[in-house]
Amino acid sequence: MNKVLFFAHLRDEAGVESAEIEAAGKTVAQLKEIVAETYKLGKLDSAMAAINEEFAPNEEVIQEGDVIAFIPPVSGG
Repeated sequence: MNKVLFFAHLRDEAGVESAEIEAAGKTVAQLKEIVAETYKLGKLDSAMAAINEEFAPNEEVIQEGDVIAFIPPVSGG
């Protein structure tokens, strides 16, 4: 199993701070699709993903026990 963390407005939209999802062997892009569908989120195309606290591209393959975080783009000044 993998722990998936949601930040900022994604946490509000998902209604949870984190979730346990079987994601080992899937790419970040595949997990984004699963999470968007499961939690009724808009597309996560613009969200950054981090695996074990390091930013990861959509092609990165998730391993058993990895912690994945989805971080939406932020703006400000």
